[in-house]
Amino acid sequence: MDIKLSQCFIAVDDHEAALGFYRDALGLEVRNDVGFEGMRWVTLGSTAQPDVEVVLEPPVADPGATDADRQAAAELLAKGLLRAVNFRTADCDATFEKVRATGADVLQEPMDQPYGVRDCAFRDPAGNMVRFAQPSR
Repeated sequence: MDIKLSQCFIAVDDHEAALGFYRDALGLEVRNDVGFEGMRWVTLGSTAQPDVEVVLEPPVADPGATDADRQAAAELLAKGLLRAVNFRTADCDATFEKVRATGADVLQEPMDQPYGVRDCAFRDPAGNMVRFAQPSR
């Protein structure tokens, strides 16, 4: 069986703020921007991985969700408990400095991890953790 990752979804509460991070700070290209029933999905990707996409979606992308479900999702998102995404980079320290220079919220400065990578972490504007890992040399 030949399967590959195609898309991953990240919940955001403000697409414009999220674009400021994923497009402007990280350099991902916008591939699609779709609205439907009052919701919005923005698809981005790296030119280095044309077959993999990151989709910015509403915290509850279901028009039938209850107000209680939407409130619960908003509270989890505000705490940074919904999702995380990990990117690979050839130079963790250079990536850290570039992203930090944009004013992004730093969670962890670059450090060597016992599981074989050097990584750092930020929060996106919605509160999601975004990690950048460099494989050990």
